[in-house]
Formats: sequence, structure tokens, C-alpha cells
Amino acid sequence: MLNRKDIPPVHPIDSIDIPNPEIIKLRNGISLYKINVGDEEVIRLDILIGGGQHSQDKTLQSMFTNRMLREGCLGRSSQQIAEKLDFYGAWLDLSSSVNYNFVTLYSLNKYFDQTLDVLSGIVKQPTFPENEFATVVDNNRQQYLVNCERVDMMTRKRLNESLFGKSHPLGKYAYLDDYSNINIEDLKEFYRKNYHSGNVTIFVSGKVTDDIVAKIDKAFGDEQWGEVKAATSFIDVEPMPCEEKHIFIRKENALQSSLRMGGFFLDREHPDFLKSRVLVTLFGGYFGSRLMSNIREDKGYTYGIGAGVISYPHRGVLAISTEAANAFIPSIITEVYSEMDRLCNDMVSDKELNMVKSYMIGDMCRAYEGPFSISDAWIYTFISSLSSDFYHKSLEAIKRVTKEEILVLAQKYFSKQNLIEVVAGEKM
Repeated sequence: MLNRKDIPPVHPIDSIDIPNPEIIKLRNGISLYKINVGDEEVIRLDILIGGGQHSQDKTLQSMFTNRMLREGCLGRSSQQIAEKLDFYGAWLDLSSSVNYNFVTLYSLNKYFDQTLDVLSGIVKQPTFPENEFATVVDNNRQQYLVNCERVDMMTRKRLNESLFGKSHPLGKYAYLDDYSNINIEDLKEFYRKNYHSGNVTIFVSGKVTDDIVAKIDKAFGDEQWGEVKAATSFIDVEPMPCEEKHIFIRKENALQSSLRMGGFFLDREHPDFLKSRVLVTLFGGYFGSRLMSNIREDKGYTYGIGAGVISYPHRGVLAISTEAANAFIPSIITEVYSEMDRLCNDMVSDKELNMVKSYMIGDMCRAYEGPFSISDAWIYTFISSLSSDFYHKSLEAIKRVTKEEILVLAQKYFSKQNLIEVVAGEKM
């Protein structure tokens, strides 16, 4: 008989198996990363185009170019594209980042021929129709106006502007006039410069058969397409942070204030980066963190507060964020600094460190258990120029970091003087 009073045995996780992709060269030289995992008859195809915010000449140029792909291609209108994808149960996602644009297709295997045909058309032969462009711009303009009223968006934008400078690609945000200044020719120019077979990488995941690979090769690899030139190169721009450390943005009638604190931190290439993630998780990266235990559970100042490292090309940012009643903001700032001091002065207990390690390792296991999440993992290493053993090193860093190292890391990298405080809300 099973004794339900006995606690099941706990087994430590020694390794995480993240299958390596098979790298295939299409006939025209495009690299195809094949991740054949899972039994479901579903495919995800990711097309990565080099060139994002860092490569645009005008604000919004990269995002709108990628967004307009679905609005019409040679032989198909936006309505026909949407109807065909919907008929075959497919889903199309278009997104942009600092140095890449992404076109992602989810499709059933049995209809991959039909959905791939649509995808090939919108990537290789978009038409950028004027009427649809006007609608897309107007919709995004309205969303911008809505976001301008959100205190969390105010603090996020202002912090990046303060850290990087308003002329830096990571600190340069769109303003209302930018939605009127962008035009179709800007999009066509960005497309000509970046959307070609010499600047594309493809990831395919799910139940990937040889037939699926052959179809991708036929659609994207049988010949060169676009105005082929050298791949878009990434040019790093030095940040120009402001001198101001305490910034207040007044928002009348705000029900809550938003607080965002941040400063430059370790980048992904730094030898201490992987172990420092344990420190940041302990500080504010999960529900049982120091910040949550103190500011939410003990003081009751907020429903939630978190800290994390935002990794950008060649640099990272430590960011702490929360929303709370206006009157509590000064006390929250004080407590954030108090928790940083505690980690710099007092060694964490074995019990607390082991809890954080277990959480982080369990989170890694959950994050990489399906074919699409595994694809996300390898796309992350690709766009970040990380080595193929990055996840093995991450696991080892979590397992091996000691409480003595946590103390030293906090003393080296938790600098209150480097943090900028941004508050948006009613006057305190």
C-alpha cells in the first residue's frame, strides 16, 4: 500500500537534455536549423532577417516593414492571405527586435504545402499597398496614444532614454509625429537593404520530416532572391547616459505610481554573468525573492515587485520595477536599497540559496520541454552569438555557485550609485 504520509524522494537534476539542431545548407546558401522533436503533426517555421532597430534610418521603419508583409504580396491581397491561413488552421506572427526581424508560421504538417506557399509570397514578393499601410499606421498610432497614458510605459521608456541617450537605438522611441513621417518608400528601402537570401536564417521545429525540409528548400533555397548583398552587420553604439538619478513624471489622476529603477550590469559575455543570474533571482527574480518577501509579504506596499537582467547586444541592464500607491513609493525605494545592502553585507543561508537553485533549475526544465520552446532556446543563442554549450554552462553555474561567491558578486556588481530611479504618477 502507498503511504501518502511519506514525502516522495527528491532527486537532484544533473543535466538537461536540449537536443542540438541539425544545420542544413539550402542550395542558395541559407542556413536551416532543423529541430525534429515531438510527435504532434505540427510545424513551426521561423525566418530571421538580419536588421532591426539598429539598421533603420527612420524611427518605426523596421517594425512597419515587417508588419506590412502580411498586408499583400504578388497575386494575393491582405484579405486573401488572412483567409487562406485561417482556412488551413495556420497562424502567422510578425515581430521585431534590436537587430533582427522575425516571421513565424505555425502550420499543420498536412497543409504545410499550402501555408508555405503563402509564407514564401509575403517574404519574397510583398507589395506594400498604400491603403493597408494607412490603416496599419492609424491602428498603431491609436495604440501609441493608449500607451502614452500608462505609467508603466512612461517609466520603461524614460529609463532607457536616460541610460542609453535619446539618439541611441535602444533609447530612441517613437513620438506622435513619427507616425506621420514614415511612408511606403521608407519601408521599401528597408526591405531592399535587408530582405534577401544573403541575410536570412531559418529555423524549423516540430515533427520535421525530410519532405518538410525539401519543401523549405524549394520555397526559399532553390535560387538567390531579393537584392542579394552582404549580410546586415551590427554596429555597436556607445550609450550616453544622463547625469540625473531621480526622475519624476507627473501623471494626473493616476490610480497608482509606476517605479522603475535600473543601471548597467554584466553582459552575456562576461565570465561572471551566469552566476550573477542566481544573485539577481535571489534578489528579485521569483515569488520568494528578497524583494517580494520584504516589500509585498512583510510591508504590504505592492502586489508584486521584480528584478531581472535585460540583455542587449554587448551590455546588460539590471531593472527593478513595480506599481504601488503613490504614498508607498519612497518607502519602496528605501527597501530596495536596503535589500541590496543586505546581500552585500550578509551571507545568504544554505537553505535560501538551495531554494533559489531548485527554482532556477526547475524553471529551465519547464522552459525547454517542447519543440517550440527548444527552438526558442536555439534562436536565442543564435541572435545572441552564444556558444552551443551555453545551456550546459548555465546549469553548471547554478549548481556550483556558492554563498561565498554570491556575497562577492553582490559587493562587486550591486552599485546603488549606478541606479537611476524613474517614477511616474501623481505628485508624492
